[in-house]
Amino acid sequence: MKSKNNQGGLVYSTEHGRTCPSCRQPVAACTCKQVVVPAGDGIVRVSRDTKSRGGKCVTVIKGVPLDAVALAALGKTLKAACGTGGTTKDGVIEIQGDHCELVMSKLKAQGYTVKRAGG
Repeated sequence: MKSKNNQGGLVYSTEHGRTCPSCRQPVAACTCKQVVVPAGDGIVRVSRDTKSRGGKCVTVIKGVPLDAVALAALGKTLKAACGTGGTTKDGVIEIQGDHCELVMSKLKAQGYTVKRAGG
């Protein structure tokens, strides 16, 4: 027997992608979730990484105290400044190529405390 509280309905749409089961909005525009800013020490760490990428280098930015939407927007501006691709996932921005110095200067200009991590 089906519960009357079970709303069922749309889970994925080719127009918007995944939708939130609670508010029925696209996941990026979900209104029912609280904005969660990851806790950290306030220092943005920029490093260069080649592990599990077939030897290709990426610039990794961790510790930015922003929510997911603002972090994606920051990632987009950094990728445009570097003229390359990349991704933003799990609170980490990855930019293709070795652009540590350029990323650090852009983040310092925006008022972040930035440190170089790794070697």
